[in-house]
Amino acid sequence: MKKNNIGTGLDKVPWWLVAIILLGGWMVFSAFSSADYRVIFGAVSRGLGVTVTVSLIAYAASIVLGLCLGLMRTSNWRACREIATFYIELVRGLPVLVILYYIAFVGAPALAQALNGVLAPLISRGILQPIQARSFDFATRAVIALTLGYAAFIAEIFRAGIESVDKGQVEAAEALGLKHGQVMRRIVLPQAIRNVLPALANEFVAIIKDSSLVSALGVQDITQLGKVYSASTFKFFETYNAVAFFYLCLTLTLSLLVRRLEKRLKQTQKNPGC
Repeated sequence: MKKNNIGTGLDKVPWWLVAIILLGGWMVFSAFSSADYRVIFGAVSRGLGVTVTVSLIAYAASIVLGLCLGLMRTSNWRACREIATFYIELVRGLPVLVILYYIAFVGAPALAQALNGVLAPLISRGILQPIQARSFDFATRAVIALTLGYAAFIAEIFRAGIESVDKGQVEAAEALGLKHGQVMRRIVLPQAIRNVLPALANEFVAIIKDSSLVSALGVQDITQLGKVYSASTFKFFETYNAVAFFYLCLTLTLSLLVRRLEKRLKQTQKNPGC
């Protein structure tokens, strides 16, 4: 019986996870046993805070904007639906890197010019100084670009979640005298958000990986520091091993949490009383 239990337990362990754990163990061993890896890990790890910060801020902002777009997408007003659909289809058709460049080198100067136009009376009187494009650092531009890009994808997730709620519940709530806003806030959104939680978590994993694109603007994240270090030492293999290790630690941890969340939600749906 014990052998069968052990065999059953081993069968449930995914081989890909074991392989990745072994690879991670080799990287950690290399970091502690090799002076080169210790230096590389120390140099690259300084960008970990920037990567996490950019990802968290962009994700939180894209959740808010995506929810607004998702609500507009399912609105009864045609103008709202058309505006939201135009934005979503346009942005989803562009690579994130193109959006990043556009916001950094086109959007920021245009925003500075627009703000100067609005504040022209105060600037002409010497109360305020003209706003320059360089007032927006590249980290801020990167966060805005990631927010605008991922909001379009998250909006579609929210739309699917809202449409997954049974229309009979909406009709029943409206028959009881609830207004549209109350129906959305009290009945539809709580269920919709619960249904799309795993998909939203997967978007966070994706945004962490795409945060590496901010290195194209010189933002000092993990990828940029790895690029600088490898270019100065020509130790490309060791450096990008360390960069990949940091990203894998972040994304795999989140992926495992997402899987656990999905299983928990499935169990809750099967046993609502638990």
